Amino acid sequence: MNFMLELFLGCAIIVIVFLLFRLKDLKFNADSLEESNTSLERQLKQNKTTHDLLESKLHRNILGIQEVLSQEQQSIKAKEQELKEKEANLLERVKEAEKSITKAEKDLEEETENRKRIVSQKKSSEVRLGNIAETLAPFLDQFDFNPEECNFLGKPIDYISFGEEEITFIEVKSGKSQLNSKQRHIRDLIKSKQVAWKEVRIK
Repeated sequence: MNFMLELFLGCAIIVIVFLLFRLKDLKFNADSLEESNTSLERQLKQNKTTHDLLESKLHRNILGIQEVLSQEQQSIKAKEQELKEKEANLLERVKEAEKSITKAEKDLEEETENRKRIVSQKKSSEVRLGNIAETLAPFLDQFDFNPEECNFLGKPIDYISFGEEEITFIEVKSGKSQLNSKQRHIRDLIKSKQVAWKEVRIK
């Protein structure tokens, strides 16, 4: 009986010692787990703080980028408006220039017609003046021939003077008018003494 009791007590003591060691081991493991948990919580807090800082920085960067984009959009809109205004002004200036060119072309056309008309009138006046001068030449002081000895031809030479000593071909010119090609040819023939006499008898 005593032996059984002693054996039971011995086993109980062994179990208790085992349980104590096991409990100590579990406590150590629990402390380690608690320390690891604390370390992990600390690391998580640090990570969260870092994450919050990065998130805040990223948020500020995004806000900055959005502000820059907003300013850039406003600048682009302002430039687009400026370009539209410049384009409108340029179109207006082009229209005004086209009107000016059209008016200038019309004025030039009118001026050209006026000049043509004036030149025509001048030529007509010169012709009339020349005809008058040709008709009145024998009665002017500059005419050195006896009108009674002059015969009027008109074309190609105005007069022929049949003087007592020579026969003279006379061309009357007024102002700055010049001899035409045929008159110059006749002048050259006379000066080179290529003048002939011929009688034509008609039966």
